[in-house]
Amino acid sequence: MRRIGVHERRARLAARQHLGIKAAGIAEATGGLIALHATDPASVYLSAWARVDGLGTEHVDKALYGDRTLVRMLGMRRTMFVVPAELAPVIQAACTDQVAARLRRALIQAIEGAGIAQDAEGWLRDVTASVRAALAQSGSAIAAELVAGEPRLRTRIVVAEGKSYGGEVTLTSRILNLISAEGLIQRGRPRGGWTSTQYEWVPTEPGGKPADEARAELARRWLCTFGPAPVKDLQWWTGWTGAQVKAALRDIDTEEVDLDGQPGIRLSTDDPAEEPGPWVALLPALDPTAMGWQDRDWFLGPHRELLFDRSGNIGPTIWWDGRIVGGWAQRSDGEIVTRLLGDADAEAVETEAGKLQEWLGPRRFVPKFRTPLERELSA
Repeated sequence: MRRIGVHERRARLAARQHLGIKAAGIAEATGGLIALHATDPASVYLSAWARVDGLGTEHVDKALYGDRTLVRMLGMRRTMFVVPAELAPVIQAACTDQVAARLRRALIQAIEGAGIAQDAEGWLRDVTASVRAALAQSGSAIAAELVAGEPRLRTRIVVAEGKSYGGEVTLTSRILNLISAEGLIQRGRPRGGWTSTQYEWVPTEPGGKPADEARAELARRWLCTFGPAPVKDLQWWTGWTGAQVKAALRDIDTEEVDLDGQPGIRLSTDDPAEEPGPWVALLPALDPTAMGWQDRDWFLGPHRELLFDRSGNIGPTIWWDGRIVGGWAQRSDGEIVTRLLGDADAEAVETEAGKLQEWLGPRRFVPKFRTPLERELSA
C-alpha cells in the first residue's frame, strides 16, 4: 500500500484547487473545485478572486447571469452552491433529488398538519404548476412578484409552536426552495448588490441523469479535487449513505493508500501534483477548500476554536503553503486586518491583504456565520 504524507496532500491541494497555481478564469476555478459554496453570497466572489488573477466581480456576474455557464443550486448536504452548468445535472441526480424528496415530504406533512388542504400533495402540485406557468410567461420574477400572481404562496403556518424561535410564517420560501430543489426553477440575478440574497427566479428543466451514474461521476470528481482522502470524508461531503458511497466507488477505478497511518483511497490514475512553491491565500468563510474534508487536522492545526463557529462553519482564513496559519476580517471602514496563528511569511500575508483591500474598494460584507476571531478582528 502506497504511503502519501501530508506534504504530498498539500501539494495536490495547492495545484488542483488553484491556490498555488492560479486558474485561467472563473470557469476553470469553479470546475477545479467542483462547486463554490454559496450560502454566503460574498464567498462566491472572494473564493474566485483568490484563484484567478485579474478577476473582477463583473466576470463572476457574467458567468452567473449573462452566459449562465455557472448556476446557483441546492446540492450536497442541502447546502447552496455555485456549480458549472454542465455539472448541475450530475449534482441534481447524485444529491439534490434526495434532498428534494425530504423537503417535499416535510412540506406535505406541514400542509396537512395546518389543515390547509385535505389533498396536500395535489394542492402543492397545483401551486407548483402555477409558479412555473408564471415564470414561463414572464421569464423571471422575484418572490414578491410570484406571490402577487399566486396568493397561495403566502399561506401561513405556525412552526416550532411554543419555542422561543417559533411563530407564524408564510410558505413562500419553503415552496420556492422545494420547486428549485426539484430542478424546475433556478435562482437568477439578485436584486441589489453582490451580497444580496433576494434573487429572481427563472424557469428551467430537470436533467434526468441516472442517480447511480451521477454518484459515480461525482465521487470521481471529488477524488480528483480532494483525494487522496479517507472514504468517510467523501461520505460527509456528499451527504450520502454508506451504501451509496460503496456503490459509487465500485463504479470507478480506485486504490487504497496509507495517509500517515490513516486508511484512504485515491484514483488509480492519480499522479503527484506539481510543486507550486511557497504560496499565500486569504480565503473567505465557507471556502470550498476548507470545507472539502471532514477530517481537517492535516491542514488546520490547533486553530479550530478560533476559526469555526459552533455549527462547524469556518470563517475567513489565511493559508501558507497548504496549511491554515491565521484568520482575517474586513472592518467597517474597509480595512482588511489579519492575525497569524502559525509560522508564515508575514510580509507576503500583508501584501495579499493589501491586494484584497484594493480589490474590494468600497464594497463591504459581513460573513453570514461569525466566528470568534473574525468578530474580534472586525470590531
